[in-house]
Amino acid sequence: MENNLILLDTSILIDYFRKSDKQNSNLVMLFDKGYNFSISAITHYEIYSGATEQQLTFWTDLLKRTTVLPFDEAVSKIAVTLNSVLKRKRNQIGMADLFIAATAISNNLSLSTLNKKHFLRIDELSLVE
Repeated sequence: MENNLILLDTSILIDYFRKSDKQNSNLVMLFDKGYNFSISAITHYEIYSGATEQQLTFWTDLLKRTTVLPFDEAVSKIAVTLNSVLKRKRNQIGMADLFIAATAISNNLSLSTLNKKHFLRIDELSLVE
């Protein structure tokens, strides 16, 4: 595996949280395949904005060793370009997904997601199975 660092979409983390048997989660399967993970600032926001008080410890423990990649000017410029292309095709995706995809592209990372329907619309994005 040439580059084992990937960007995780929020859906992969939610899947892990919801599974009673964590070993059957996509996150564990990716880890077992030798991948290392980072998340976007958007995923960080989505996780913590949706977390209840009782869930905060779980998320903090899970994410404390995870690098959070910023939403910066480079990511913003890529997002604008991607959105323009998708808009012309009349095939836009949600803003959060757009920003997560742009973060992956800006950082030259593949993305792991359970929401392939949206992310497959972006030709420049490499998805991890």
